[in-house]
Amino acid sequence: MTSDRENGITNSAVDLIGNTPLLALDRLWPGPGRILAKCEFLNPTLSLKDRSSYYMVKNAKEAGLLKDGQPIIEVTSGNQGAGVACVAAVLGHDFSVTMSKGNSPQRAQMMRGLGANVVLTDQVTGQPGNVTSEDVAAAEEAAMRMKKESGAFYVDQFNNENNWMGHYSTTGPEIWKQTGGRVDAFLIGCGTGGCFTGTSKFLKERNSTIKCYVVEPEGCEVIGCCPITKKLHLLQGSGYGFVPKIFQSQVCDGSIAVSDAEAIKYRQLLGSKEGVFCGFTSGANIAAAVKLMQSGKLPQDAWIVTVLCDTGLKYPE
Repeated sequence: MTSDRENGITNSAVDLIGNTPLLALDRLWPGPGRILAKCEFLNPTLSLKDRSSYYMVKNAKEAGLLKDGQPIIEVTSGNQGAGVACVAAVLGHDFSVTMSKGNSPQRAQMMRGLGANVVLTDQVTGQPGNVTSEDVAAAEEAAMRMKKESGAFYVDQFNNENNWMGHYSTTGPEIWKQTGGRVDAFLIGCGTGGCFTGTSKFLKERNSTIKCYVVEPEGCEVIGCCPITKKLHLLQGSGYGFVPKIFQSQVCDGSIAVSDAEAIKYRQLLGSKEGVFCGFTSGANIAAAVKLMQSGKLPQDAWIVTVLCDTGLKYPE
């Protein structure tokens, strides 16, 4: 992730991970203040999960937890699985992944294209396009059975501390450098909590006055301590209805709820105003940034940094 690309040659796809630019959304939000978005759709598998995938697998190998040639297994909503598939291919490991059938088929197609063995599990309480915590648990059960049978290394993104460490080591420092330390707030949705925790922790260690917010689906605001009234929502890979184990509440200043309609609206505005086609979580992040700008909680000239998590090509229309 720190590879020198000046000569235009990289040793592998993992050298393309990270060092993504910040995009100023000045057309969508002309001010006052500024919304800056990390372009994580420019990673090799088109999402921010490439960072934590590389960090978790690399550290497992360095610690001796993952042996040369040992198979790898993971449960995913799609993006983490694609990231691990990329890293596994480069490092020479067979990779199997379990995923709920409720996640977009485009994600399964990408993982298969990267050489992964993809096992789709039936939904329990969700429906196509809407995945619940019970659906995730079913996929996890399938992964555990496969792990026992094959002796594979289990990445375990929801409980792996190297998940957030990947963002603490890369995403946070990049944002700090790119803004020259001028960050008033950072916000992002929460799936595993890895990007939020790692990035927020780094930024707050540099400046404790920076405000960090979790973006949650309206009606499924567990971090905001609200009762769950709407389990089904469009934000695949986040808002599962539980607080992830690696989420660190001490770096969280609050949560911002976003409806499906708001996520759709700002996803469309990203395309029509900024020329960027991203997924629904990206739209939700931008909607939350606009809400925060309008809330009066920050100075009028505040800079808010958020994340464009993945490409819109991973979702059906």
